[in-house]
Amino acid sequence: MLALINRILDWFKSLFWKEEMELTLVGLHHSGKTTFVNVISSGQFNQDTIPTVGFSMRKITKGNVTIKVWDIGGQPRFRSMWERYCRGVNAIVYMVDAADCDKLEPSRNELHGLIEKPQLSGIPILVLGNKADLPNSLDEQSLIERMNLKAIQDREICCYSISCKEKENIDITLQWLIAHSKSNTEQR
Repeated sequence: MLALINRILDWFKSLFWKEEMELTLVGLHHSGKTTFVNVISSGQFNQDTIPTVGFSMRKITKGNVTIKVWDIGGQPRFRSMWERYCRGVNAIVYMVDAADCDKLEPSRNELHGLIEKPQLSGIPILVLGNKADLPNSLDEQSLIERMNLKAIQDREICCYSISCKEKENIDITLQWLIAHSKSNTEQR
């Protein structure tokens, strides 16, 4: 009964208080970007996700917030496009395969190179260490250290350890994203 009342209240609020946000999802290939989009949009995990070639755009509605997600390919030939799709967004979500230690240094270098771009100054960054369900995956603190996130001083930065497969910490990730929607950003 309470769930029904909450749905009715959410529907009623959505009639008057619609919020929108735009974000760009970047990170090295095979880090789980498209899987993350699929999980937050449908709640379903699919082991056989096809890598993004170039980019894709999806609109996802969560409550009264519509999130426009730019999912940009992570292969080396697409990384030069990252900056263009990150301009003017509410947040940049940077996905890291936290279980692949060989890719941590290149991933860190790409992230720090991206945020040095003057056009992206001040845009909040959410770093997601995906694949927390794997035994050799880094936890949040280790990821913060290995990605040198404490060196980023010119913007808000947040880091979560997630598992798209197990849907671990997807809810707090969505809460962070919703808090950065346009109306909430304008209030800061």
